[in-house]
Amino acid sequence: FFSINPSYTPVIPQTTKQRLNKMAAANSHFPKLFQKLDLGKAGVLKNRVLMGSMHSGLEKGTVFGGQTDLTSMGKFFAARASGGAGLMVTGGVAPNRAGWVSPFAAKLSNPSEMESHKVVTQMTHEAAPDSKIAMQILHSGRYGYHPLAVAPSPVKSPIGWFTPHELSTSEVYKTIEDYANCASLAKEAGYDGVEIMGSEGYLINQFLVERTNKRRDEFGGEYENRMRFPVEIVKAVREAVGEDFIIIYRLSMLDLVDQGSDWNEIVLLAKQIEAAGCTIINTGIGWHEARVPTIVTSVPRAAFSWVTEKMMSEVDIPLCTTNRINMPHTAEKIIETGQADMVSMARPFLADPEIVNKSEQGRVDEINTCIGCNQACLDHTFKGITASCLVNPEACHEDDLVITPVDPGKKQKIAVVGAGPAGMAFSKTARERGHDVTVFDQAGELGGQFNMAKVIPGKEEFYETIRYFKTMLSKLGVTIKLNTRVEASDLVEQGFDSVIIATGVSPRTPPIPGVDHPKVLSYIDVLRNKAEVGKKVAVIGAGGIGFDVAEFLVHPKSDKTSGDEVDLDEYLKEWGVDKSNEVRSGLLEPKVHPAEREITLLQRKSGKLGAGLGKTTGWVHRANLVKMNVNMIGNVSYDKIDDSGLHISIKDKRDPKKSTKQVLDVDNVILCAGQTPLRELEEPLKAAGVNTWRIGGAEEAGELDAKKAIDMGTRLAARIEDSKPGDVFTMDIGSGAKVIEFFRDFRNKKAGINN
Repeated sequence: FFSINPSYTPVIPQTTKQRLNKMAAANSHFPKLFQKLDLGKAGVLKNRVLMGSMHSGLEKGTVFGGQTDLTSMGKFFAARASGGAGLMVTGGVAPNRAGWVSPFAAKLSNPSEMESHKVVTQMTHEAAPDSKIAMQILHSGRYGYHPLAVAPSPVKSPIGWFTPHELSTSEVYKTIEDYANCASLAKEAGYDGVEIMGSEGYLINQFLVERTNKRRDEFGGEYENRMRFPVEIVKAVREAVGEDFIIIYRLSMLDLVDQGSDWNEIVLLAKQIEAAGCTIINTGIGWHEARVPTIVTSVPRAAFSWVTEKMMSEVDIPLCTTNRINMPHTAEKIIETGQADMVSMARPFLADPEIVNKSEQGRVDEINTCIGCNQACLDHTFKGITASCLVNPEACHEDDLVITPVDPGKKQKIAVVGAGPAGMAFSKTARERGHDVTVFDQAGELGGQFNMAKVIPGKEEFYETIRYFKTMLSKLGVTIKLNTRVEASDLVEQGFDSVIIATGVSPRTPPIPGVDHPKVLSYIDVLRNKAEVGKKVAVIGAGGIGFDVAEFLVHPKSDKTSGDEVDLDEYLKEWGVDKSNEVRSGLLEPKVHPAEREITLLQRKSGKLGAGLGKTTGWVHRANLVKMNVNMIGNVSYDKIDDSGLHISIKDKRDPKKSTKQVLDVDNVILCAGQTPLRELEEPLKAAGVNTWRIGGAEEAGELDAKKAIDMGTRLAARIEDSKPGDVFTMDIGSGAKVIEFFRDFRNKKAGINN
């Protein structure tokens, strides 16, 4: 086994973790979270919050590796630095071209590219001199969405597009040099540190396990050889940057894939990484190809802090825990109970760049909480679209979505009809800018469709979004009139300058004979009106609503109203995660509780049910229902509904002209067959000469889309006084999606896949 360079003295802060808690707490709300953290020669962190790395799309690359404008990235990090983050980590930047995540993605390997990054560090340090920023060095390995991808062995990823080139031994050593060069350039650009991405299944992870490493040279075979690659990288980086620079190593502590690392190997690597000069070890959970959800909204809060806790006694440098930590009391408990020295929050900084300041000041009710939906962050990333946030569309769009006070001469009196996501988002932003806003809703509570979403098992976080908007509308002085059905004549008489129609949608009733049978219910009957549902159920429609209704019905009734109440042990058992972390990869046989009902989920279209669900979350929803033995049938037509049940015809896959008739003996048929927009106020208001705008479901019903609704409401509110009805209020998806689509088509054509 190789030895550490005897002439090098690693930067290990003092002796043990005992000194980490010596610095006096200065905060009365969350005293542990706001203790400083001394990193020795690498400096002092003002608090224990690390803003974790995210692929945002702001880390732009170029075709030929020259300079590019990273001002947008600088604005993004400056806002989070001002918001109180102690240490931030950028999205992944490749150390060479082969390490690209996607074609022409961010790379740092030459002085020209380095110059581009100076604006990021300058803007960040100017915004908050006491906030530090590290650049993540990420080599995608076989996860690269491009034909130049490399790996320790030519083993194609199940989620990848290309079989990677096997690195030769000399190419491995050159890659180690590239990491050191990248880190040196990052320091020259003004970064306070780097994070070496060694988890999530990227290149370093691929070297560590036999699943992907079939080599027989000094970087393959026994574990001591397989771990040589990351240890040599950390050694080379430390020697390149000196002692006054933060090195974070993202260590995969729970692989969650077959043939992953076992705990003894992980501990050995952690110790060697520490000895090689690492400053902080950050926790990584699961490979991207793992079939265990680790960050989606159904994952309990702080679901993996126990993994980090197990490592706490093994090394002396600070440990950071991660995944689904979205509120300060959760973070405080982790540090207070000794599970970690720091907490990583990534997506929560998308949802609210001020989360740390608000926590420090005790303004927890004003935090716009990350709900873990992935719809505008990770889903965008994998489509080549600049990331954002469902609950905060300003995230990563600080350039094109700017909220400024309204000119006093243009202030308007505005009525908002409908208090769902679109209406609440518009009202908050318009009132922040100085407009006079009144909200009307015939329901007795704010939230609209979110009040149905929040009762779905695994979507308890949606309560937080409603809490946030309710708090902010109250504090901003928005007039709210609930239990009020308003007519066009009322709005005209009250003299509003503009009326925002955010009235949402009405469930569509499909033309099926017998659709008025007593056993037929709509999703609103089930989710909002709490209708009694029998034990055998057919759900018509397999979009997001159909899947939600099925999820709701297979579980026992729940009174959970917070993400804090989701049961961690139950989640770990259902997904087969070994909480002792003694089994290699951390995988056990899942133990699923019996379904409450026998569900059949149906759709007219052929193909996979739920194909339109979120790109990074759809598989979780499908897997959940499969575990609960939900019967999924596509390519059906609905013949009639009667006392016998639902009569259907299933088309033959080979010959669509043929079909098989079947009667589903069910107690209830639940309609989730689309929606139609509610717009009855529009025409009479226009006839009266009132400026009228449609947002959310009232503009576009389709599949209910809170992301689009909140984005639309916010963008309209940002410039309503200078806009006219008919203007477009949606984010630009950019050119990245077209590049991804081009290479996807290239891959499919090469593989003979017909789109």
